[in-house]
Formats: sequence, structure tokens, C-alpha cells
Amino acid sequence: MFTPFVVALALSAASSTTTKSASTAVSSAHVSSASTAPSATSDSSLPVPTVPYASDDLNDSYLDQFQNEIPEPIRGTNGAKLLGPQNVALDRENPDFLASPSTDNGAVSNVKWPFSLSHNRVQDGGWGRQQNVHSMPIATAMAGVNMRLKAGGIRELHWHVTAEWAYVLEGSCRISVVNADGQNYDADVYPGDLWYFPAGIPHTIQGLNDVADGCEFLLVFDDGEFSEDSTFSVTDWMAHVPKEVLSKNFKVNASAFDHIPDRQLWMLPSAVPTGTAEGGAVKSPQGVSTFPYSFAASKANSTKVAGGTVKVVDSRTFEISKTIAMAEVSVEVGGIRELHWHPTQPEWSYFMRVSQGNARITVFAASANARTFDYQAGDIGYVPPSFGHYVENIGNTTLKFLEIFNADKYEDISLNQWLALTPPDVVKAHLQLSDDTIGKLQKVKPVVVGSGLL
Repeated sequence: MFTPFVVALALSAASSTTTKSASTAVSSAHVSSASTAPSATSDSSLPVPTVPYASDDLNDSYLDQFQNEIPEPIRGTNGAKLLGPQNVALDRENPDFLASPSTDNGAVSNVKWPFSLSHNRVQDGGWGRQQNVHSMPIATAMAGVNMRLKAGGIRELHWHVTAEWAYVLEGSCRISVVNADGQNYDADVYPGDLWYFPAGIPHTIQGLNDVADGCEFLLVFDDGEFSEDSTFSVTDWMAHVPKEVLSKNFKVNASAFDHIPDRQLWMLPSAVPTGTAEGGAVKSPQGVSTFPYSFAASKANSTKVAGGTVKVVDSRTFEISKTIAMAEVSVEVGGIRELHWHPTQPEWSYFMRVSQGNARITVFAASANARTFDYQAGDIGYVPPSFGHYVENIGNTTLKFLEIFNADKYEDISLNQWLALTPPDVVKAHLQLSDDTIGKLQKVKPVVVGSGLL
């Protein structure tokens, strides 16, 4: 079952084999940056602008250029060569920081964090590294963890004060959950699959070996203050309960607890489970959970659009996922995730493995504040609610990334669709677009725009 949004995407793909964003049409037409009186329909009689026209500088990416030469902070006639020390590798990864586009202006908080800069907690059984407000202060609504479990490795029995959403990156793992009604749920998950554990629900994760040596996955929590180092663990709790109380609680001799750990394990090695998740599950008198805690998103079809694909999974398809919604997006070489914004929820983005391209994003924060950021595999992005942005594929391979939201449903506003569904005379009064350009605006969201012109 697909959402109305996904149905609209399919209509968009059918309506046009190639798409061009409104902003591209604007730059090629020397657009005015301020309101003027409504124009006549003829393109030859544009009114005198009240302010100068916006620059026609294309502000192309320097990513490829900087790979073949020493990067310099020069764009056009502006800037000058570096004379002091330089981190060439970082400058090559961030060309729009070193030689920023002329459209950048004012101040925008940092909206990029590479997991490669996060401290990695390495233990016998796997590792985990995190991002929260301490590494990217603007990201107040969500935090992320990148975790790896070897085959048999266990993320110990634990729970959180926040909900946990996961996307399996590689390999496979087994999840086990028990809810407040005493119902349990066990499942095996694979690359592209999801799970969701509501706040306070205890669970565990174990690496399998049927497709790889364990698994690697992305976790997203619905609170930017979340810390993986501050979870509630069964070993930590029981180590801090008097054994006399443990004896009373479980109705066994206190000596039964002589070998419990004296501290939190967090992650531990173990034997690889055999058989199926269902076959290994304990039979609960209360039965199996009526809501599945995992979703086989890898088996759900993506919607093809001009320039890429989109797959949306939110509470309309994964019912228990009440605080996290996702769009899995691919953008072909030279294409862009169109100019858009999300009305009420921030976007937490994750860029996929190395073979999945490079990205450029300009974040518009209103009041002439805009800044451009570059992203590689393993990077996290964050865009606050209503901030306009796009995601451009500036690499040489297909770009794949996740858009993740602290919301039950996915929503976005398309600049192209907004202009197309606004009376043409109003659009002309603002932007002085020609009839031909207005005729090419898309009344159905393009979502992803391919390279080339209409």
C-alpha cells in the first residue's frame, strides 16, 4: 500500500520524462529579485525593475575541478590563493565552503556532521558511534547512531526514554521485543529494512551470518539530546540492585546471581543464533504483538520519477512508527531533489555508501541567509522546518540518501508545484517569468528532477 504522496509521484513520472526546476528556468531568464508591476504577456516588454536583476552566474560545483588541482578560495574574479597551511583533503570534500557560491549570504548554522568525526565506542562484539546536539547543535529534534554487530554480537537487553527507528545498511540481524502487554515480537531484518521501538519498550539486537559477518545499521532517535551512552541496560540495572532484592523479586536463592556482571556490558559477543526468528521465539501466554515492530521496506517498490526514485515509509504503511517518517531517495547524475521545504518538521538526512555519489545542498533560512554544504557517504545533514533547500547530485554515480523526519507522516512543499498552481499573473508580477517558462512549471510535484531541459 502506497501513500497519496507516492501515487502523486507516479503521476509525476508519467507526465514528463524530463523535468526542469523553476530555479533553473529562472536563472536562464535573468530574473528580477523583487516585485514589480504585473507585466504584459509579451516577453519583449518587461517593466523596469525596482532593484537590479539577480546575477546570471551559474555558480557550478567545483568538486571535479578540485580533484585534479590544488583547491583555492577563488570563484570568478573574487578571492585569492591560499598562502598559509591547507588541509587539501578537506577542501576537496567541501568545495562550496572554500569557494562559496555568490548566492551564499549571511549566516546559517552548521548543518553537516560526518560520522567519521564521531568518537567510536569499540567493544568485543562490535562498535557504535553517535551524533547529537553536542556535535551538531542545530539538530535538536533527532539524533543518530551508526552501529555494527559482528555475527553473534549482541546489543544488550535495554530500553530508552526515546523511540528508536532503524535502517539496516548491510548484513542482517535479529530483533527481539517485549511490550507492556507481555506480547513479544521476533524478526530477522535485512538491508533496506526498518524497525521501530516506541519509547520505553525493551529490546535487543543480534548479528546474524546468513548474508554477511553480522550487520551494520543506522539508528535515529526522536530527541536531539539522546546519548547512546545513557540508555537503560539490564546488566547495569541488576548490578545496582541488592541481591537480597533480586532474590525476592525472582523467587530464587540469592546465589543464582553470583555471576551477573558488576557493570553495564552494552555490547557482547555470543554464538550466532540458528533457525528462524519465529522458531527461536519464546511462546508468550499473551501472544505475539498485534503490531509488527519491523517493516520489510527492502521489498516495497520505489516510485520512478524523472531523474531518480522515491520510496516513502511512514505511519500509513508502517503503523507503529508514530514519531519517525522516511523517504529513501535516489538522484541520477546531474539531477536534483527539487527545491522544496517541509512545513513543520526538520529533516535529518543520511548519505549512503561511497558508490552512491556526492551531494550539494543550499539551505535558505529567510532574510537573505543562505549557505551551501557538500556531503559524502556517511555524512549527516539537518534542515530546520520550513527552510528551503534542494539536494543536487554533483558526483559521477547515482546519489542515494535518506530523508528522516520526527513526524508520523511525510510532508513537503514543492516550489515548482506552488508556482504552477498560483495564478500566472501573480507569478509574473514577482519573478517576471515568460509565458513559455510558466507553461513548463509542473502542477504535479517533480520530487526529483533529471538533468537537461524540457
